[in-house]
Amino acid sequence: MMAARSTVWRDNAFAAGLAVLLAAGWAFQDWSPLSALRLPDTDDAMRLQQIRDWIGGQPFGDLAQHRLGLAGLEMHWSRLPDLIPATINMLLTPLTGVQGAELAAVLIWPALLFMAALILIGSLARRLGVSAPVAIVIAALAYPANTLFLPGRIDHHGLQLVLCLLLVRAAIGAAGWRAGAVAGLASVTSLVVGMEALPILVAGGALILWRWVVADDEQQQLTGYAVALAGGLLAAAWLFRTSGWSYPACDGFGAAAWRAAQIGAMAPLGLALAGRWLSGWHRRLLFAVGAGVIAGWVALAASPGCLSPYGGVDPLLSRLWLDRVAEAQPLFASPVSQAVGYAGLAVVGLAATLWMWRRTGAACWGMLAWFQAASLALTLLQLRGVYPGAMLAAPALAGVIAAARRRGVVPLAVAWIASAGFLYPLAGGLLQTSGDPEMLGAGMCDVPQAVDLLRQYPAGTVAGPIDLGAWALAGTPHRLLAAPYHRNTDGIRLSWRLMLSPKQRAEALARTHGIGFLVDCPGAYRELGALPANSLLHRLRTGDVPDWLEPLPGTGRGVAIWRVRVGNRHSSLYPLRQSPSRLRGDGAAR
Repeated sequence: MMAARSTVWRDNAFAAGLAVLLAAGWAFQDWSPLSALRLPDTDDAMRLQQIRDWIGGQPFGDLAQHRLGLAGLEMHWSRLPDLIPATINMLLTPLTGVQGAELAAVLIWPALLFMAALILIGSLARRLGVSAPVAIVIAALAYPANTLFLPGRIDHHGLQLVLCLLLVRAAIGAAGWRAGAVAGLASVTSLVVGMEALPILVAGGALILWRWVVADDEQQQLTGYAVALAGGLLAAAWLFRTSGWSYPACDGFGAAAWRAAQIGAMAPLGLALAGRWLSGWHRRLLFAVGAGVIAGWVALAASPGCLSPYGGVDPLLSRLWLDRVAEAQPLFASPVSQAVGYAGLAVVGLAATLWMWRRTGAACWGMLAWFQAASLALTLLQLRGVYPGAMLAAPALAGVIAAARRRGVVPLAVAWIASAGFLYPLAGGLLQTSGDPEMLGAGMCDVPQAVDLLRQYPAGTVAGPIDLGAWALAGTPHRLLAAPYHRNTDGIRLSWRLMLSPKQRAEALARTHGIGFLVDCPGAYRELGALPANSLLHRLRTGDVPDWLEPLPGTGRGVAIWRVRVGNRHSSLYPLRQSPSRLRGDGAAR
């Protein structure tokens, strides 16, 4: 017992040390943007702004972003991922000031999540009987999953990946109510954070049900899972109810998603209660399938929007923007170079797990393969589904390395190369061709220059590229019409209309909506295709600036900003901030 505990402590210390070492190295490499709080992704910038708003007095349940869109936007996010970085921020502010505390929060929180992820992989490796340190090293290099833990990555995806790993570890652990309860609570917490991991959560619930069907001693695990799932959902609805709770979509933890999840939780709860009277796996299977079908039908009848969480998105937005976001692409619709870089490790990892399962005959390997297959199935629909699969490749690849070590240097070298996740995007780069379709992103926009310039002017309304929005929102006092959030239909469409309209119509739109600044960048607005020759954006790019616009001094090749004139004065019109109650009405985020 003491030896086992010593091994666990040693593995955990190794995981923590490796996480800190890599986090420090990454922070050193990117210190210049990080020290200026220029975070890696738009979601990170928006998360930082959401934390600032909360610390600044916005109510806990008010997730509206009041400076986004036409009249504020109800975000589909949750307050839960804000808790720890906000706590770090508030604890350190008296010691380091606001800037120092925010910097510490965006460095510490991803490192803590990375540490947790590696510790869970080590625990999973011990459960499967392979080397935990080797699996930890492989997981630390597991692209693209490890990019979720880079310094500055404070969005919710890293937390969601850790919760998925916790679910996997509990679901394939030893039978018992504690493991079941951990799996149920991990599922609830992941649902509160966001809906992206729902297929993995369903796979976890299905595995726990299957274990109950085929084994008489799994009753306690199912009971723990069912009680924690149903009870956790009730508690979460009370603790994390947001101002947008009744928003008519299933894109976040709101009434529709909670209702469907709570109905779905009744299936395992009912089976757990009836378990003692269901002897024999045939009868349990029949009741499990029946309960699942009934619960699923009732859940979708109660929340039909959950069949298509983004079904309410404006079709034009879907076609021109959302369907072209790189991580939202199906695997086989992506360029080969990108598909190899993203999914290469996950595919190799699943093959290694199946090989280990066949070689050892241990059921745990089959359970792990089930989760990896679920991740790859999700990847077929959206590339972002690959994150759990990439991380879960580590235990089996550690087993392959152990087997290769006994066969000589060359097999060992091949096994390590196949296990090095960072090599797959490099290999994908060798396959890139000039004909690969271009996905939407930040283009060549000089975001720091744009934010620095806009920060110098009084608050106004800015019409600019979609991907600039979140960074400008976090870095300036302005209202942004467009940002990469699917509920912001009105703001994005107005920004597009403004740029595509003839200059007289564009002026009328700008004055009607109090727009004070226009921003353009190289590569921006690619989603709009070829620009009409009489459009405002085409005229601006060809140097034909209408007299109602004035270029801001300091703009360069990376960004162009114009200020709207009002007579002899510049526009500083800024629509009055709407109250949270108004934001929940019909005129809010649609």
